[in-house]
Amino acid sequence: MVSGRFFHRPSRRDQQGSSMIEVLITMVILMLGLLGLVGLMVQSQRSQLESYQRVQAVVVAQDMVNRINTNRKVAVCYVVTTGADGTPYLGTNSTLSPACTSGTADQNARAVQDLTDWNNLLLGSAEKIGTNDAGAMLGARGCVSQVSAGVYQVSVVWQGTGKTAAPAGVTCGTNLYGDDTQRRAVSVPVQIASLS
Repeated sequence: MVSGRFFHRPSRRDQQGSSMIEVLITMVILMLGLLGLVGLMVQSQRSQLESYQRVQAVVVAQDMVNRINTNRKVAVCYVVTTGADGTPYLGTNSTLSPACTSGTADQNARAVQDLTDWNNLLLGSAEKIGTNDAGAMLGARGCVSQVSAGVYQVSVVWQGTGKTAAPAGVTCGTNLYGDDTQRRAVSVPVQIASLS
């Protein structure tokens, strides 16, 4: 038998619900957690875009490497950068007419066509949204420079979504995107064997 003095009966006061302050504190804690989650999602999407653009740049750079290797006897005809600032570069709507005198007329025509096709890739012709080109990196530019006899450097640069360190050793597109810490770059060396 349980005696009445050891058994506690809840009173009306003990059975009341949460106070308004407890509910507000819970809501504030929940909102802070949700804001943190939103920030994490935004950062994740930014990182995903950076990664996607880098992959696109590697594909576009490798495309030009393959084009140069296919027409290697006139590799010098692919050089489209002259100044320390990385201009002229491809990725604009300008008409291409490189002045190349080595090789045959067919090899020169092939080089011009390759540069035109690469320029179109940099402008986003690989993917379309409606009738607009949309398949390239943000503000993509491409440069091919001759490092030494038989050694070339293919570079693709674009505008990143945030600031990082400026790319070292790549002059293509320098100061093109405002602050150079916004510039991203992928560079691939190409070595052409002696063709004598």
